Amino acid sequence: MKFDKHFPTEQLKSYIKYFVVSENELENEYKVFPSSGLVIGFQYKGQLAAVKDNTESKLTTAGITGITDGYKVFKNSADIGTILVYFTEIGFTHFASHPANELFNLSLSLEDIFDKNSVTEVEEKLTIATTDKQRIKIVEQFLLSQLKDIETDKLIVEAVKLIYQSNGTIRIKELNEKLFISQSPFEKRFRKVVGTTAKKFASIVRFNTVLDNLNDSKTLTEICYENNFFDQAHFIKDFKQFTGDTPENFKRFL
Repeated sequence: MKFDKHFPTEQLKSYIKYFVVSENELENEYKVFPSSGLVIGFQYKGQLAAVKDNTESKLTTAGITGITDGYKVFKNSADIGTILVYFTEIGFTHFASHPANELFNLSLSLEDIFDKNSVTEVEEKLTIATTDKQRIKIVEQFLLSQLKDIETDKLIVEAVKLIYQSNGTIRIKELNEKLFISQSPFEKRFRKVVGTTAKKFASIVRFNTVLDNLNDSKTLTEICYENNFFDQAHFIKDFKQFTGDTPENFKRFL
């Protein structure tokens, strides 16, 4: 199995965290946990399906997944190859006219968001490309052709920064006070740019901090209280929503 990270050109750095070239020779079912940005995927070989309630739904070869508040299950065919594009928290809105929150909890065909001919052209080029470098370049050219000349919402950038600084434990009221903005207009702007509410986004950041902590030698009780969970029951409930498993079981398989 291959999972290689590649970093974008200078023009895309503010909007794209990184690209991943992922290949797997074996058929595989796996979980994807919530992340803090939207993700585009191009299958240049093989097929991917979403699995829900033991039912498989084949996905288009070019798709996009919005921010989610729970885990998703996917199944890949044997000999699959995928280019993944991981957007920064504010990145997606610089390429598409859709507000990011319209994709919340969804996996859609890329043609629902971008021009069908442009998407088809990328797919055709990817199938004949022979190296990872060529494939990344094709996807970068597509993104650069879609890049809009719009101003970044600096207040939302600052909000995202403050949420990360607190590892997702900051209260939204405190966030509003620090940014000198009332809750309603702030929430509207945040959802449009980031793809979910500030509260939900903060819970995803906190969850990912917890995942990092699980690799440490800390006890689950320490992790629970360090990350400002009200009690163990609240911690377990949140963790199960994001992973489908208890923290104890999850840690056992690390």
